[in-house]
Amino acid sequence: MSYDGIGRDRGRDRGRDRGRDRGQVALEYLGFIPILILVAMAGVQIGLIAYTGQQAGTAARSGARAASLQESAQQGCVNAISSSLSVDCSAAEGGDDVTVTATVDIPSIVPGWDFGTAQKTATMPLDH
Repeated sequence: MSYDGIGRDRGRDRGRDRGRDRGQVALEYLGFIPILILVAMAGVQIGLIAYTGQQAGTAARSGARAASLQESAQQGCVNAISSSLSVDCSAAEGGDDVTVTATVDIPSIVPGWDFGTAQKTATMPLDH
């Protein structure tokens, strides 16, 4: 045991103080949880935005491929991407090629927030 010079046991005092701090640590963790949840949701949303952009590029290429074969560009776009996403494709022929623009709505995991759309364009030569 260690004594503080006036006859008191420092180890016993330290144990008493430790018991009072236990509740404070729990409250600090509870206060930090909302920040962690917000950071996690932001990370998931950024990933979802990137995924939607990739899907828009895939839809544009597939729609352009379908339009170059004289098929429906919209159907080519819809068949190429995840069924959970909504896509709108427009095709424009110009000379010997066709350009398709795919527009995909970016889903939001945060209610009330709108992240707009992801838009990609692809051009392919017409198959004559």
